[in-house]
Amino acid sequence: MDILQANHLVRLYGDEGEAGSVRALDGISLSINKGEFLAIMGPSGSGKTTLLNLLSGIDKPTSGEVIISGNEISNMGGDELALFRRRRLGFVFQEFNLLDSLTVKENIMLPMILEKKIASYMEKKALEMMNLFRIKDIANKYPYQISGGQQQRVAVSRALVNEPDIILADEPTGNLDSKSSATILECFEKIVTDFQTTILVVTHDVFAASYCNKVTFIKDGRIHSHIVKKGTRKEFIDQIMDSLAILGGESNDI
Repeated sequence: MDILQANHLVRLYGDEGEAGSVRALDGISLSINKGEFLAIMGPSGSGKTTLLNLLSGIDKPTSGEVIISGNEISNMGGDELALFRRRRLGFVFQEFNLLDSLTVKENIMLPMILEKKIASYMEKKALEMMNLFRIKDIANKYPYQISGGQQQRVAVSRALVNEPDIILADEPTGNLDSKSSATILECFEKIVTDFQTTILVVTHDVFAASYCNKVTFIKDGRIHSHIVKKGTRKEFIDQIMDSLAILGGESNDI
C-alpha cells in the first residue's frame, strides 16, 4: 500500500523563461510503501531538499500533487495542513530542533500536548519512547545538558510519539559522530521493523543511506535511478558509491 505518492512534481523558482529562474524539480513522480525505509540522494543542486520540502508540505509545488495516506496535501490550506502534519507526519532534522526550556520528557510529550491528550496517556507514551531509545535516565535533563546523539534520540522519540504515517528526516546524522550516527540509524531500523512506520531520509551520507532498504537518486530535478538493498551492508555501500560516481559526486543540496 502506498503511504506517499508524488505525481509529476514541478517546482519553479522565478518566472519560466526569465533570466535567473530555476526549475528545481522537473516532473518527479515517486511512490513509497508502508514500512519502507527510503533514502533520497543526489549531487549538489539536484533538488533533494526541494523534494523533501514539497513532500512534507513546507513548500507547495508549481504543479503536480503530493498524496499522503489518501490525502492530497498540496491543495490543503494553512490550518488544515498544519493539523495534518502534526497528526500524520513525524520530522527529524539535522539541528535536532529541541526546545531548551523543556526537559527531555517534555520535548517528547510536546506533540501530544498540542493534541490535548490526557496526562496519563502522555506519561505512558513518553515512558514507552524513552525506554525504546534508552533515554529514560536523562528524562529530566535539558537539551543543553546532553550529547548530540542523545538529543537526536529525543528528536526521534518526539517524531514517533504521535504514531505518524511517515517520518521525514533531513540529514539526521549530519551533526553526529560515527558512533552516534550508527545509534540513530539503528533506531530507525527498529522503528521500521517494530512499528512498520515508513521513513524517508534525505542524506548525502553513504553510511546513513546504507541502512535503508532502497535508495532513490535524483539529478537535475529528475529521478535518475533506484537501487534496492541486497546482500551485506558493505555490498550496498559499494552499490551506492558506484551510483553516486555516475551522478557526478555528492555534497549538500540547494
